Amino acid sequence: MDADVIVVGASPAGLAASRVASEQGLDVLLMDKQDVLGENTHPANTFFKGMFDRAGETVDSSYVLKNLRGANIVAPSGSYVGVESPAYFLDRPAFDRYYIQKTRGSGVDIATSVEAYNVLKNDEGVSVSTSQGTFDSKLVIISDGINSKLASLCGLSAMKHPDDIAWAMETEVEGEGIGEPDMFEYFVGSVAPGWKSTYSPCGGDRATLGVYVRRHGRDVSSFFDRWVDKFKRMKGLSNLSIGEVKTGGDPIATIPNQMVADGIMLTGGASGQSGIGYSIHGGKMCGKVAAESIQEGNTSARFLSRYSHRWAKEYRTEYYLGRMALETLRKMDDSEINSMMEVFKQEDLSFLQGSSLQKALQVSLFMLKKKPSSLLGFSAFLRNR
Repeated sequence: MDADVIVVGASPAGLAASRVASEQGLDVLLMDKQDVLGENTHPANTFFKGMFDRAGETVDSSYVLKNLRGANIVAPSGSYVGVESPAYFLDRPAFDRYYIQKTRGSGVDIATSVEAYNVLKNDEGVSVSTSQGTFDSKLVIISDGINSKLASLCGLSAMKHPDDIAWAMETEVEGEGIGEPDMFEYFVGSVAPGWKSTYSPCGGDRATLGVYVRRHGRDVSSFFDRWVDKFKRMKGLSNLSIGEVKTGGDPIATIPNQMVADGIMLTGGASGQSGIGYSIHGGKMCGKVAAESIQEGNTSARFLSRYSHRWAKEYRTEYYLGRMALETLRKMDDSEINSMMEVFKQEDLSFLQGSSLQKALQVSLFMLKKKPSSLLGFSAFLRNR
């Protein structure tokens, strides 16, 4: 065997799974097709502290560009609701490098410029055919992101609703003072159907703008262009310098489905786990069960389903609630969203406490009292907290 466990993909989930498995005494090989790790082009660059707390992680100042108070959720009319919860704007390459170094420090062997083509079971374990030859292990963890093809090649249906991936475009922009606010903003409605457009200040004259759109294909450039134009008008900016546009996908509404097979596990975006913090937590669960399976000499799907069960206990209700809310939002027109937002106008939301699910339930009770017909339209935003 080349390793006890081979992890394909140095995503946040893959790094977490590798690290946890190695810390449990396993020989772990992590491979990634990138030549140089830590130069991530994924558009995600903000997260709430609560997501990291839940994953058992401590935020490190080395990769934080700006501390934020929370988020404003903005309706098409311009009416908004402020949700205060500590958040951060990331230097995403620095964030990735931090976790790569942490993973190496745990004893994981990291191989770059290795593209995985297929995963094949054999009598002694599992083989990964790659651009650098074939590697053998007892167990393979697939964590190569939203565009992964390995899961389907292994016969796994990773997501229940794969057509509901929110395809994203994001870019860094420069304009006078646009990085100074301490709240980032979600804009909902026809500007980004099915999810959101974003404005994330990162200090000084710099910010990022993005769109996350569902059920309009992978090319969301038309929505992105309209959002940039709208932002310029809103902020009164005649000159806005636009940087490199990054693309990606968010499985926010897809619901993880099959996460394990004999000798194979899925984690992170490859399994429909959305968000940086959630993916890290999913990766940790995956790595822990991988270590248990090797130590007990049992890599069957039945044994590995411990991972699926632990993930479901922690997140399944929350994910289904989020999908239901996002589907309601997708079917609402701008006037209906404006009406929904009026329910929260001038309301103090400091009563929201606990996990994302607990907050969503508290919002539901609040909306039942205020306006029952708008119950589902707001819950989706709490999923990211």
